[in-house]
Amino acid sequence: MTEAASSSANARAALTPRALYEALASGVSGAAQRVVVGLNWTLVVGPNGAGMAHTPARGSAGCRSLPRPGTYAGQALAALAALWESDNVFERAIAFAALNAHWNRFDLAASAVNGLDLIENHGSRSVVIGRFPGLAERFPGIAVVEREPRAGEYPESELPRLLENARFVAMTASSLVNGSMAGILALCAAAFVVVIGPSTPLAPPLFEFGAGALSGFIARDVDRLAQAVSEGAAVAALRPFGRYATLLRENTR
Repeated sequence: MTEAASSSANARAALTPRALYEALASGVSGAAQRVVVGLNWTLVVGPNGAGMAHTPARGSAGCRSLPRPGTYAGQALAALAALWESDNVFERAIAFAALNAHWNRFDLAASAVNGLDLIENHGSRSVVIGRFPGLAERFPGIAVVEREPRAGEYPESELPRLLENARFVAMTASSLVNGSMAGILALCAAAFVVVIGPSTPLAPPLFEFGAGALSGFIARDVDRLAQAVSEGAAVAALRPFGRYATLLRENTR
């Protein structure tokens, strides 16, 4: 095992949601210029970047209105990021969007590749956590894991078994908001792991915990992006207002 691989393995062994958060929160600065909680996405705009997180479903357990509407914009990004332990699921979404506003900088140099194009087909040893439209048809035989599985998909209870033997793993960054990312990364000892989606933090500290690639979104037109988010935009409607951005861990490909 190389020194880098050994370091990553040690980090995975100590991985908890708090360790993951603290690594992402380190160095966060600046104030939130705009906060938008839309039907599908939550957006926080900072001085150097804009970040998104998936807005929790309105019927989620513990779901309720935000406790302090009208006060989030103008707060320090670090203060918003500290809401990751809030009892309110919408505040937790704001917290991770604030983290992304720090990491997903407007001027970040990154590859323009779409993270879905990094997926490798190793049959059931390729595990995709979350249902990406058309992916199962594009990569027949891969193991798709869903909270409410359809025919041919696996339930979340199968994750430990699937990840133990996986060679490739893809997951959405929504696993950060729901707290499952730390546990997933800890189980991916031998797999190449890609985190995909507009809410992916383009944060190199995630490489220390076992991620191999981070594929997210960087805003270009903040005003139009904020309007689209406020009007319930899904992923396809966001694309004209930003760019795909992918970071690869060194010496992994």
